[in-house]
Amino acid sequence: MRTWSRIITAAAVVLGYIALLLAFTAGTDLRKSAGFHDAPAQAAALGAAIDRKDVAEIRAVDDWFDGHHPSGGSAHVSTSLAADLAEKGRFERARSHANDVSEEIPDDQALLDAESEESGARAMPWLVVAAVFGVAAVLLRRQRRAVNADVVEVVSRLVPERPVWQRPVFLVVTGAGYVLLVAGFVAVVAATRTNELPWAVRGLFLAGGVVGLPIAYLVLRYSRPRAVRGAAQAVRADWRRPVLYLRDFGDDQEAAVVDGQTETAWTGMVSILSREEQLIGALGAFGPVVAVGIPGEPLPKLGAARFYLPGDEWQAGVLELMELAQLIVLRLGDGDGVWWEVDQACATHPPGKLVLLIPGGRPHLVRKLETRLPKPLGRFVDEPKWTSAVVAFGPDWEPQVREVGPFPGEKQRTTRPAFFVARAVQEALGAVGAHRRGLSVRTSSHQLAIYGRVLLLVPGLFLVVSFLRMIFLW
Repeated sequence: MRTWSRIITAAAVVLGYIALLLAFTAGTDLRKSAGFHDAPAQAAALGAAIDRKDVAEIRAVDDWFDGHHPSGGSAHVSTSLAADLAEKGRFERARSHANDVSEEIPDDQALLDAESEESGARAMPWLVVAAVFGVAAVLLRRQRRAVNADVVEVVSRLVPERPVWQRPVFLVVTGAGYVLLVAGFVAVVAATRTNELPWAVRGLFLAGGVVGLPIAYLVLRYSRPRAVRGAAQAVRADWRRPVLYLRDFGDDQEAAVVDGQTETAWTGMVSILSREEQLIGALGAFGPVVAVGIPGEPLPKLGAARFYLPGDEWQAGVLELMELAQLIVLRLGDGDGVWWEVDQACATHPPGKLVLLIPGGRPHLVRKLETRLPKPLGRFVDEPKWTSAVVAFGPDWEPQVREVGPFPGEKQRTTRPAFFVARAVQEALGAVGAHRRGLSVRTSSHQLAIYGRVLLLVPGLFLVVSFLRMIFLW
């Protein structure tokens, strides 16, 4: 059902875009046809202006016909000839051409009416089909919302309200920041890699990119946290049960590090995604990822959609979300709350529902974990990494431990720890029968989606221009 929902929604968007373009064209043609009904009055004004030898008025009438004539029309040819002759002082000849205008107007009006009817007939089938797909997409959206209604009800109680205008406004600001980011990077690439350009042009491109990139970074740093979806919105927008991401709040600073600058620059992009954002992008293969936010934080961290628990009732909230989640991904830490969550997950949920992330260089966490598990983890290399190993559990709590690469001898062009963590998650879950392909690839999917949305601005702007053209009859 989720796949069909996406296909129908995508089809509705594409068909709606085409239908709107055709509708705007039909509207422009209709308005042009209606506007040409003033042609007889303009023709009369042309004759009167010739009698007065008012060249400025004659040229004004010619400009009107030039802006309103149909393709293949003849009246504007006569007005143009009349205007040219009047500017040369040959008003008698100009008058003869002006007399022809009145005879040519009905034919031009018939051409405009035919164009309007044809464009309207062309747009109507597309509008009908787009409306059908649009209604289907809306119905599927309502059905999708109903699937996770119980989760949304719980999470909605735990998400602070924010002004209705805030997210739409900052989504627009974020979009502008991405456009500036892409434009700045393209300018730098053009300046440094395009030898055919003159040095002056390359210098301008380089200067524009050097100025634009920091501005884009600052804009995105300010706007992105204010444009993120809350946990209720994230769950409401998906058919699947959520993934609950639990961790020690003290790990948020390390998870907010942005890696991969060298790699993304090499591939022609600029990385702005934190480790948590990349990891959450991979876990999104299972469902919308939600996490407990730090109480009192002014803005949510980027990554999992945040909800907030009252200090005296946080345990009840976590238990409720554990029950509703399809997967619990828990990153070990030193806080007592994390270990309470480990105990609850092991005691009240099936083993296949839990995935543990073990931070590297902290062997005391491994020892503490093994005292709580029915079976030992076994030996693995504990290196000082953001995440050293991933643990999934088979039947009877048989642990499947996967070390986080890169492995010896493996070619490493990527510097993104989240890439290797996602790959280890995929391998660990695959070992217990939960197969999700491409988790490591999905760590970059959000980054690619960003650039894809920027490219979608082009047809979006074209749609806006078409609408304005219909309104103002450019």
